[in-house]
Amino acid sequence: MLKHSKSKHSKKIHSSIDSPRKRLFLFILGGWLLLILSNQVGEFSLYQGAFVATYAVGIASIILLTGYSGQLSLGHGALMAVGAYAGALTINSLQWHPVVALIMATLVAGLFGLLLGGAVARFSGPYLAGTTLALAIALPSLANQFPILGGEQGLAFDVGASPARFGDDFSPYKWFFWIATLAALIIIWFVANIAASRFGRTFRAMRDNPIAAQLCGVNVARQKVTAFAISSGVAGLSGGLLVMLITGVSPSVFPLSLSLLLLSGAVVTGLYNLKGVILGGLVLVAIPEIAESLVTRIGGSENVANSLPGFLVSALLILAVMFTPNGPEHIFKRKH
Repeated sequence: MLKHSKSKHSKKIHSSIDSPRKRLFLFILGGWLLLILSNQVGEFSLYQGAFVATYAVGIASIILLTGYSGQLSLGHGALMAVGAYAGALTINSLQWHPVVALIMATLVAGLFGLLLGGAVARFSGPYLAGTTLALAIALPSLANQFPILGGEQGLAFDVGASPARFGDDFSPYKWFFWIATLAALIIIWFVANIAASRFGRTFRAMRDNPIAAQLCGVNVARQKVTAFAISSGVAGLSGGLLVMLITGVSPSVFPLSLSLLLLSGAVVTGLYNLKGVILGGLVLVAIPEIAESLVTRIGGSENVANSLPGFLVSALLILAVMFTPNGPEHIFKRKH
């Protein structure tokens, strides 16, 4: 009886924590804390923080696709590139506001994912992974075929000077940080609500047992396309934020290694948990800094400096798969 009462109480608490009102409050609180933080750290830290937020959005897109709907993509960098080019064209050709460009990056990448998903997201396992991998490999060659995309030189992605109403002390790096973190908070809140909704429950049912889900009336093919389209839109926003930070987009910005890097970050975060995406973004930003520090201390050639970040990511990925396959949070859950 006591055990049953305790179980009901635990479910009640869990339900309260996962309520939409609670999530909204936590994200508003997170935004307020980040606003305070932006006034306490240096410009380089703000710039790094913007990259953390950008990678967190990319990792969230993979968690939604792979962790929740069970579809594996090895070429998410290509979807990021679609969004990045869409945003750059919005600024350069249409002369629209940079915020509108980021929205267009999300919408165009989502539409591209919907069309691509209609063709390949019905597949599963190695077929979908292979298709997205081929897309990521072919992307640089495809982009170079269209002069409107700028060829090897690419296109500029300039969000302009920071608003004058914020004062002279409001630097461009702080402006980047505000845009990236606000976008990350909004999109992670959006994905978290999808995961907690009927769509999220359907995605998980489809992931765990597609045959049983289909027998229960779920159109598995349609749900796969839906999940792929939403994930593509989120990835497109991440691509738009990335090229905003480096003020330009070109094929070299989205190599295959970027797709694998984000997938590694998602595994380290925990494929079934959105709560650690900031940690995943932090890891991806910190690894190059750690690698540079190690090369400086122990010495090494340029080849060592270039390959060490990849080695560290690979080692971290192996350790995560071995010891924390469901994310760091599950370690604390097991202890309690």
